Amino acid sequence: MSNSSPATIEDVARIAEVSIATVSRAIHTPEKVANSTRLKVNQAIAITGYTTNAMARSLRLGRSNMILVVAPDIGDPNFSNILVGLENEARSHGYGILIGHTQNDAQRGLEYLKFLNSNQAAGLILFTGILPFGHQTMTARLPPSVGVFEPVFNGGIPYVGVDDTEGARKVVDLLLAEGHRKIAFIGDSRTRLAYSRRRQGYDEGLDAAGVAPSQRIVLEGEGTLESGRHAVEQLFMRDTLPTAFMCVNDQTAIGVMIGLGARGYDIPKDFSVTGFDDVPQAVFMSPPLTTIRQPRTAIGKQAMSLLLEFLSDGQPTETEILLRPDLVVRNSVSAPSRKWDKR
Repeated sequence: MSNSSPATIEDVARIAEVSIATVSRAIHTPEKVANSTRLKVNQAIAITGYTTNAMARSLRLGRSNMILVVAPDIGDPNFSNILVGLENEARSHGYGILIGHTQNDAQRGLEYLKFLNSNQAAGLILFTGILPFGHQTMTARLPPSVGVFEPVFNGGIPYVGVDDTEGARKVVDLLLAEGHRKIAFIGDSRTRLAYSRRRQGYDEGLDAAGVAPSQRIVLEGEGTLESGRHAVEQLFMRDTLPTAFMCVNDQTAIGVMIGLGARGYDIPKDFSVTGFDDVPQAVFMSPPLTTIRQPRTAIGKQAMSLLLEFLSDGQPTETEILLRPDLVVRNSVSAPSRKWDKR
């Protein structure tokens, strides 16, 4: 097919060897089409690139068939797999995806808000954890919106993500089972709700084990590699060392591992380290990082499904959907070193 000629529904019908009406049903009401037929239509769509013309179809129909996905950092290892789930579900219902990259810049967020206010997007998926700056005065209301990966702080919009508290409890229980009692939580935050929920899991786990709050070590952080390295330096300066580092995400954990390695310590012989997310780098660390795996593609699919329900019915049936995390045990955890017993 010529790259200069936009694909049409007729092209899809011809390649799939079905009628135009069947293609339309497969896109807009896939539950009414047999699985084998829907598969043929989806394959034809992939071949023709038909759904990439969702914006053109939107203009013809007088409504938007585009979903705006706003993320602070499209380089985040978690973003791509969640996006796959989002896009696959959107495409199966005849919607296209637009990606807005804010780079944590409020002005960029304002520009995307203007785009939303011009009705060029039917709905919004937010990775940012915050509503776009100025949304209260810019528009009477946001379009149907769903938060993903990071709950929206003070946003009051539906959210789909992993059960952060349950994931953190799994990590704490593992460390306690290995014999650790002095467990440092690295990455506490008052504004990142996912991080505060992981802190909640940390506290719940230590409460159940009878570890007093006064015995706990908690440091704030931004979820970056540098904040993990900085946490190591802070604890050595204070001479308040844990036997295990429970980090709010894998980037922080990698920073902790780098910091400990620079001081000549062995992981897990001297210290145990855990993360959260299971980003691709986790398995390539030395030693490979014990962490919590998020079902990222499933999160994306569920988030888009919830948004499409919102678009169809005017109100989602659920305000929060939490998927279960998996504990991935690798080689960065062992029993505490005896040389810290008297500290």
